[in-house]
Amino acid sequence: MAEFAPAPVKPVVRIEALEALDIRVGTIERVEEVPRSDKLMKLTVNFGDHSRTILAGIKKERENPREIEGRQALFVVNLEPRKMAGEISEGMLFDIGYADGITPALSVPERVVPDGTRAG
Repeated sequence: MAEFAPAPVKPVVRIEALEALDIRVGTIERVEEVPRSDKLMKLTVNFGDHSRTILAGIKKERENPREIEGRQALFVVNLEPRKMAGEISEGMLFDIGYADGITPALSVPERVVPDGTRAG
């Protein structure tokens, strides 16, 4: 593995800043192409009581982006919906590594938990 130097720790925030985020476990049921994008994939994610469409920039990060179908991962679900490449994203995949310029990995629970379970 190549040598990695962690980025400096960000400035201190109050606990309320973290508590404002709603991070939940969801199962990725379907991964589809976004026609007008060279990096986005459209994920259909089951959160137990509902499903959402979440766009994620994973097309170039994985040889086969569909390999994550059926996997649980963490998602931020209380972000304002955002239109990208003509599609609406209703949350954000919470992955590891993108901000540091390394190939991202899914943030996953260590064992299967009910879809919709909150992190934190």
